[in-house]
Amino acid sequence: MTTTIALAGKGGVGKTTVSGMLIKYLAQNQTGSILAIDADPSSNLNMVLGLDLDFTVGEIREDMLHQVKESLVQGGAAMGGLPGGISKREYLDYHVRSSLSEGSRFDLIAMGRGEGQGCYCAVNHTLREVIDGMSRHYAYVVIDNEAGMEHLSRRTTRDVQHLLIVSDPSQRGLVAAQRIADMSTELDVRIENSYLIINRLQGNLPDAALKAVEKMGIPLLGTIAADDELAAFDYSGRPLVELSDESVVYQSVAQMLKTIL
Repeated sequence: MTTTIALAGKGGVGKTTVSGMLIKYLAQNQTGSILAIDADPSSNLNMVLGLDLDFTVGEIREDMLHQVKESLVQGGAAMGGLPGGISKREYLDYHVRSSLSEGSRFDLIAMGRGEGQGCYCAVNHTLREVIDGMSRHYAYVVIDNEAGMEHLSRRTTRDVQHLLIVSDPSQRGLVAAQRIADMSTELDVRIENSYLIINRLQGNLPDAALKAVEKMGIPLLGTIAADDELAAFDYSGRPLVELSDESVVYQSVAQMLKTIL
């Protein structure tokens, strides 16, 4: 059985950092393979994980559609098809698997940019089937989402066991977290558990923030203190998975995962 963990939150609150620490913990403490899905168009989870990224699923999709359009322009028996008579499903399946960045304990797929002009429904449906088929071979799937959640059901039909909504202690961050929590109930994906994580906390949680958290209706899984070691890694560009096990950030995330797993 695959355990799927999705992360969400407004931009800049540290979702990708938390994703990296989560994957580090799973790799060191759980058996089974791990698939990381970078669903943020900025596509920088690979830097956190120390993996190369050659191309994204978005680029694969756009390249395929370009070839289909070229075929329509040229006409002929196979107009609207792909060179060599390959089906769209076969094309996407091959190239998405080829885009996989492989690590020793975890692999990565980056979704890349969103859709351009035109209808992408059929292509997205096929991509969803391809990615779901791949993810069944992993014990854990970790999805690092962009700020919104509405695209999650276009990326997977799998149930999400744990949705981790990341916020900073600001009122803006907490308002965004509340909206994400409300939106998650409207998705076509069944979410079993939702939790709140407060990141980059300086000292104790302010009273105003604490009151806002109490009104959210989802449990506070834990807090992560601001950390100088993490900042130094960010400035130097070192992969965050190389943070020491004694790191405040890593220890905080590890304790949260021990709670839910």
